[in-house]
Amino acid sequence: MARGATGVAVNVCAALALGAAAFAQAQAPPSPADGVVLAEQYFKNVQALRGIPVDEFMDTMGMFAAATGMNCVDCHVSDAGGDWTKYADDTPFKRTTRRMVAMVNTLNEGSFGGRRLVTCFTCHRGLKVPATLPNLDLQYGEPPPVDPDQIARSTPGAPTPDQILDKYLQALGGTQRVAAITSITGKGSYRAYDDFQLSPLDLYAKAPDQRTTIQHSPYGDMTITYDGKNAWMAAPRDIRPFPVVQYSGGNLDGARVDAILEFPGRLKQALTNWRVGPESSVDDQDVQIVQATTPSGFLVKLYFDSKTGLLLRSVRYSDSPVGKVPVRVDYSDYRAVDGRTVFQLDSVQVNTAVDASRFVKPKPPAPAKP
Repeated sequence: MARGATGVAVNVCAALALGAAAFAQAQAPPSPADGVVLAEQYFKNVQALRGIPVDEFMDTMGMFAAATGMNCVDCHVSDAGGDWTKYADDTPFKRTTRRMVAMVNTLNEGSFGGRRLVTCFTCHRGLKVPATLPNLDLQYGEPPPVDPDQIARSTPGAPTPDQILDKYLQALGGTQRVAAITSITGKGSYRAYDDFQLSPLDLYAKAPDQRTTIQHSPYGDMTITYDGKNAWMAAPRDIRPFPVVQYSGGNLDGARVDAILEFPGRLKQALTNWRVGPESSVDDQDVQIVQATTPSGFLVKLYFDSKTGLLLRSVRYSDSPVGKVPVRVDYSDYRAVDGRTVFQLDSVQVNTAVDASRFVKPKPPAPAKP
């Protein structure tokens, strides 16, 4: 067991999920059989984003927030923060956003064969109003580190993907020790988008690819579960307008990737189309970037410390009608547990019995106690 300083943010769950930023109005929740629910089945006044799953709809809201640097209530009415019913109300910003979605779709259809090469972020770059004048500091200053959105081919002269992944497994303690880990349980801390404080977190993982995290937020427990095939999020009403949502598309693939990264001995086989990009840096540490593809075709980028071989960052992408939405996890402060190096939780146990009930569809959470 490894024990670290209280309050350390658990990198495995500190994903900066941009899809958790804004919402539309929730009507009385539908009661379909287990499966994916479309946005217009759950929310009112959905006009430009019909026909997509609820989780993809939420990712799209997050894309708007990331592109413009705005919060939920900046676009929705000011009193929507405490009342989900207000999110359906129209505002000038919402009407403008619908026009912008149509504009971006027209550009991509007319100029790029329908590929989403123009997105909200293309112009806004974190600004409410896009800049129109060139920034001379960018032209004459030091260029930022290279971090390509997509690696078209492996960089000549770079190590092969196998070499980088083998070095990672060796840094974790070696292939045999990594393969000997069949379960992980841990307790740590979590800080999500717009959180002002750390919340306790429980982690349960079972080889080869089951994983559950439970964030004990001030509003109630938020649970994300992947059972090896399906994934769900259950959240209190103060955080999400729906009690339980089933993941689809890139979010489902992402949940699988998160589970596989707990047991990385299968990483080479779980992903395909491995490519190595140019060297870059993460927090002033040189990294090798490796890109791969999930079985459904979504991209995953892994950033390995060039010296130690340890994983410092993972970035995976889900899709939305206005572009790819990144989910980033940063890793640091590795500690040895039973001969294998793991990222630091407040406490970790390996190869202990984990009840199968930890990996079933979560129930709607109870409200937090006052």
